Amino acid sequence: MNLQHELNKTEGFKNLGLLAKQVVEGFIAGMHKSPFHGFSSEFAEHKIYNRGESTRHIDWKLFAKTDKLYTKRYDDETNLRCHIIVDNSSSMHYPKMSDFSIDRLNKIAFSALASATLMHMLKRQRDAVGLSIYSDAYDFYAQEKGSERHHQMLLGELSKTVVSKPLNKQTETYAYLHEIAEKIHRRSLIFLFTDMFQTAEDEVKLFEALRHLKYNKHEVILFHVFDKQKEYSFDFDNTPKRFIDVETGEYINLYADTIKENYSKRVETYFTALKLKCAQYKIKYVEADINDSFNHILTTYMVERQKFV
Repeated sequence: MNLQHELNKTEGFKNLGLLAKQVVEGFIAGMHKSPFHGFSSEFAEHKIYNRGESTRHIDWKLFAKTDKLYTKRYDDETNLRCHIIVDNSSSMHYPKMSDFSIDRLNKIAFSALASATLMHMLKRQRDAVGLSIYSDAYDFYAQEKGSERHHQMLLGELSKTVVSKPLNKQTETYAYLHEIAEKIHRRSLIFLFTDMFQTAEDEVKLFEALRHLKYNKHEVILFHVFDKQKEYSFDFDNTPKRFIDVETGEYINLYADTIKENYSKRVETYFTALKLKCAQYKIKYVEADINDSFNHILTTYMVERQKFV
């Protein structure tokens, strides 16, 4: 089935679950070319053996094929709790689109599909997943569960979020992160999808909230979602354009080339500071360019999961 036709022009994602499944299957099929070689075909039933564990459940047939030690997993085993957080402020709906494809997504659609792929991986591992969505309000919250019914409900909420039209919706991300942190009681792996558009004042409060998320030994992975071509490189043709702040409605008319150099310097400085701040607070920072594939999202999950369990 052609992935390009999995998205409906007027209804956003026609079948987000199916699309996520196909993305994950494509990723796993290519794992034999990666450091995860030997982990693909047995992915749902095995985990890497850690020194000191009982050798009783080692799969010696898989060891013969891969020269790596894996232990068998069982249906009632849940190794991980994960909570996914999605920023649904107005800026996340850039660039404005009337239709999507796997190679043409705005920030919120990229975040939704990336979240769905992570959920599919977690489902394969029989792990529990929860979801929070916020804009200028705490739009949706579901605690961590592993049932099929729960999984379908979360997919439905992500699909609705993509086609929502939040006009001039600013957000105080830090306020909702504090709320979410209070709700997650058991140690969890936390993925946050946001474009990090904050005021300078909010930035301090944001990292205080991210520190709060790490409380109770949670691990936090920040996926910084942005359009690298437009928002980082400022790659626009040099014709007069009106640039509008979608969260405040303010605008400015100008030629892109007149500010491109200064803009690029400011953005590079901001990105560098952001990465350093995340390193300082021991938060995993991952660039999530909406024009890129989902492989780096899934690889990050694989690596962080192995460190976490």
